[in-house]
Amino acid sequence: MVRAIMHGCNGKMGQTITGICKEDTGIEIVAGIDLYDGVPNDYPVFQTISQCDVKADVIIDFSNAKAVDDLLEYAVERQLPVVLCTTGLSEEQLQKVEATYEKVAILKSANMSLGVNTLLELLKKAALVFAPAGYDMEIVEKHHNLKLDAPSGTAIALADSMNEALDGKYNYVYDRSQVRQQRDKYEIGISAVRGGNIVGEHEVFFCGQDEVIEFKHTAYSKAVFAKGAVEAAKFLAGKPSGHYDMADVIAAK
Repeated sequence: MVRAIMHGCNGKMGQTITGICKEDTGIEIVAGIDLYDGVPNDYPVFQTISQCDVKADVIIDFSNAKAVDDLLEYAVERQLPVVLCTTGLSEEQLQKVEATYEKVAILKSANMSLGVNTLLELLKKAALVFAPAGYDMEIVEKHHNLKLDAPSGTAIALADSMNEALDGKYNYVYDRSQVRQQRDKYEIGISAVRGGNIVGEHEVFFCGQDEVIEFKHTAYSKAVFAKGAVEAAKFLAGKPSGHYDMADVIAAK
């Protein structure tokens, strides 16, 4: 059984992951890290990761950017792989993550959902079929009204997946209203919708003459990201240093 430290255990995602691990015989949360101690857990909780002396195989991180520097230092010192899910890292922190890949295994992905990451692979194949045949490619993403960034990182990852398969020949257009001109052949349009409490919805269209092919992923709760993180942790335990992502998790299944 994989023994995991939950970094950010008392947040919404930390508690969701804790619940999932209770039902999964392949993984166990053996310790948690969180400044807030008002949540009862079946494992010991430390305010900082440097205080944690519990033996583990992997760290799952859903905390905040301020805690990531100490997390990386701890991971290198203890040689513990990290599933790094915290967003909003500074350029300096991202560079530190890059350097840490050489010292310990880190899994960092634009989206932790198994469904989205499977979709990324499907889109590569679809783009190779439809783009050379003259089909236009468009992405529409929808999220809740509290989301600050637009387009979403997942929407960009979807576009990147298609563009990578097509040798990077396509430009991204985020707002067509800014330029009144006909759509260029080598474009991927990305549109963002923000409203209500939409967890996450991504639609990808391949639009040709007389037919439209649509790929769609809908997240009904954040549990899909938590489940992906748990699968990633089970995969990452025992792996050598390097940069891993959810594509590696899917390929190993």
